[in-house]
Amino acid sequence: MNNLIRSILKTAVYFLDQTNSFTSDVRDRVADGMDRASSRVADLREQAEELYSGEDHTVRNVLTFVAGVGVGVGAALLFAPASGEEIRGQIGDKVQDIGDRVRERFSTRTATGTEGN
Repeated sequence: MNNLIRSILKTAVYFLDQTNSFTSDVRDRVADGMDRASSRVADLREQAEELYSGEDHTVRNVLTFVAGVGVGVGAALLFAPASGEEIRGQIGDKVQDIGDRVRERFSTRTATGTEGN
């Protein structure tokens, strides 16, 4: 009976040792991955600082605006309760409406030569 218990305990210790070795390897791989990701984020931050540094902020403002519009349009398309065909139709209608208003505004100004005075 002693040999059986001793054998079971040796097997349990072996499995615990193997588990510890496995978790150590996983921990090392995760730490290496985090280090690489941290390094990449630092590089991207430095590139962004180089892009945005300087006196002329026009490029930064345009890029920020375009990114905001892109995120807004993407979110609107993802969370819209209508189908894609309906959304495209609504977008087309809005673009047509805005175009009509712009044409109407500029045709009124050029026809009278004043801005409503």
